[in-house]
Amino acid sequence: MRPALALGLLSCLPDVARGQSPRAANPERPTFATHAYAVAPGYAELEQGLRVEGSDAGDATAWDYNLKIGVIRQVQFAFFGTGFVHTRAGGGVGDLGVTLKLSTSVSTRATLALASSVTFPTGDAAAGRGAGRTQGGVLAVASVDGPWKVHVDVNLGPVALGAGASPLRWFHSVGAGVALGRYGLTTELYGFTAGAGESAEWGALSAVTVRPVEWIVVDAGGSVGLWRETPHLVFVGVTTNLGAVFK
Repeated sequence: MRPALALGLLSCLPDVARGQSPRAANPERPTFATHAYAVAPGYAELEQGLRVEGSDAGDATAWDYNLKIGVIRQVQFAFFGTGFVHTRAGGGVGDLGVTLKLSTSVSTRATLALASSVTFPTGDAAAGRGAGRTQGGVLAVASVDGPWKVHVDVNLGPVALGAGASPLRWFHSVGAGVALGRYGLTTELYGFTAGAGESAEWGALSAVTVRPVEWIVVDAGGSVGLWRETPHLVFVGVTTNLGAVFK
């Protein structure tokens, strides 16, 4: 996924999103967007996955991760990035970053959040493994539980801040998911406006999830680029709630 947005990605598990159990996994992956919920205070959750990306610029295979920690109620801090990526120029670490998410419930069905992230140029930009500069992003997030176990997430905000180019590049996403017992289905329409020296991108994503136990969620799916240089993706991943790490 894009480094500035590796902070997260949509959950299709609305029952857990309401925080019924602090031990229940509540993944932000596998989509580009994030949901508005935070990990329970003192708990940690690790998301990781493999993706294969194809575009006119060449293919890439990568392992992405996102370690989320609940700091206090409705405040989450995360370490994320691409632990390893292989392109036609070789393999190595990608860009790494941190995210701070502030969340607030506005009703029994709706939650809002502000997610701010910074990525650092730890990857080799010349080899296609990083942006080559420090970048920031700020996302406004709305998560709503609808009828028939349908969950909707909406994200909007500027990304690639600090690139030194104008106009700003914006990310926007609308995703919907439905939970069917242990199984889930999620879809997403996402896009990046042209800006910060980058072309516009648009795509559609779909994935399935399964929860074998309360604290593990497995996902698999893909994304189709709908506009010019937008890459196609296939991915598989797992989210593990690691339990309480501090009190």
